[in-house]
Amino acid sequence: MGRILAIDLGTKRTGIAVTDTLKILANPLQTVETSKLTDFLQDYFNKEDVETIVLGYPIHLDGNPNEMTPRVISLKDRLSKLFPEKKIVFVDERYTSKMAMQSMIAMGSKKKDRKEKAGNLDKVSAAIILQSYLEQQ
Repeated sequence: MGRILAIDLGTKRTGIAVTDTLKILANPLQTVETSKLTDFLQDYFNKEDVETIVLGYPIHLDGNPNEMTPRVISLKDRLSKLFPEKKIVFVDERYTSKMAMQSMIAMGSKKKDRKEKAGNLDKVSAAIILQSYLEQQ
């Protein structure tokens, strides 16, 4: 039984989260440089069985596309060609960064740590996107 992997695409960094093998829990995995995302995914898919890729779909609060939307659509097209056996779905990512920051605060992260470890925010956002997908299923 394959895992589900979520991607929170950014211009510089991309957050990655995965489920456990039972597809119950969403866990932050890693933050990678966006330019190295494809290499990371190829390596990860060689080690782990992943059946579905969940992409955070960025839109404005009013539902209109934002500046990242075309990049995410382009990523989906690229991943569909590279990994045709994987199911790829979009999940609305509105509020995920805000929710990730609130989660980090609730877990006791100090302000200094949150600023220095911006990558944590990206992978926690990916986990929130993934949890949202799991709840929809």
